[in-house]
Amino acid sequence: METIILASASPRRHDYFRLLGIPFVVKPSTIEEIWDENLPLEEAPKAIATRKVLSVAESLQAEFGGMPADYPPDRPRWVFGADTIVAIDGRVFGKPKGRVQANLMLSSLQNRVHRVISGIVLCRLEDRRISAKTVTSEVSFASMSNAEIEWYLDTGEWEGVAGAYKAQGVASCFIAGIQGSFSNVIGLPLREFYTLLRESGYEFGARR
Repeated sequence: METIILASASPRRHDYFRLLGIPFVVKPSTIEEIWDENLPLEEAPKAIATRKVLSVAESLQAEFGGMPADYPPDRPRWVFGADTIVAIDGRVFGKPKGRVQANLMLSSLQNRVHRVISGIVLCRLEDRRISAKTVTSEVSFASMSNAEIEWYLDTGEWEGVAGAYKAQGVASCFIAGIQGSFSNVIGLPLREFYTLLRESGYEFGARR
């Protein structure tokens, strides 16, 4: 299969690429993850992911001396990026900046239903064609006492993840239900990701 340039440092997304057997090269984007506040929340992750892949595509253009005509044929021709937010009551929870903020996030999520919204974007380098999808899952959290929140924070699992929890870890003790894609909540909506690649012409099992 063809190598994909992954514009993400997320270990969970790396794991999913390995699970599917997709060769990849990590080249994280360095853009600031902000979006136009006039955009609906559902569009924000896709907008950020698009900026990520275009940023990486531009850096490759500088590195390889121009695209598409001068892009080396033996180089990867796909860039993939994603962004995920946790949203509740119109508020967006990104990655907490510390334990206090993580506590506030979990306190807001407990005994409530929130949305996990992901934007996934694929760029074909030879013509800069962009293909994108937005995926939304609903997560229901059970009630959490202050002691339970502090116990969870002690695990350190909340660090570096949107919403301050990992659904595939200890936080699963508090998840009462998920509607929609479970893999989306973890880090990458697999069905939609697979469909995006197929629709864009990426061939599974094919060799260059």
